[in-house]
Amino acid sequence: MIDPDDLAAFRAAVADAQPLPKSGRVHLGGPLPPPRPLQHLADERAALRESLHGPISLQDRLEGGDEASFLRPGLAQSVLRDLRRARWVVQGEIDLHGLNRDQARAELSAFLAESLHQGKRCVRVVHGKGLSSPQKISILRQLVRSWLMQRIEILAFCQAQPRDGGEGALMVLLRAQKKQRAT
Repeated sequence: MIDPDDLAAFRAAVADAQPLPKSGRVHLGGPLPPPRPLQHLADERAALRESLHGPISLQDRLEGGDEASFLRPGLAQSVLRDLRRARWVVQGEIDLHGLNRDQARAELSAFLAESLHQGKRCVRVVHGKGLSSPQKISILRQLVRSWLMQRIEILAFCQAQPRDGGEGALMVLLRAQKKQRAT
């Protein structure tokens, strides 16, 4: 129940109040909730379901994942993410197709040394998909990844995008060459 004295005091306080002009807008309340990305959520659930219940191929077992990647410890994940998204300009390329293990290692070593000497930061190493290899398994793919991880000048590498060779090539990020001081 409203006290008559309070009601009288309220009316006296708002006696000369004027209504606001009509703006033509409808006020529906507070701000709208953010949109829910239903298709994105459905895609995420489907991908999770497939990864948990999908068949595992021999290739998945050999590689231990969908994509080859390496990031030197201590570096930010953004370095690898930028490499995957092709934000680095490819400054050189070597194609190891048709080489045996020893030839490929020597060629790769010489290529990396020359790339560092020239100040290159991002290179592509094409090792092939192994389609013409016995049992369709790329031996060089595994060897090249191993060799690159052993080299201190390699900061990161990842599988190339499909237009750049896909699973038959790696994008490799080299450390910056230290500048020589003039004496």
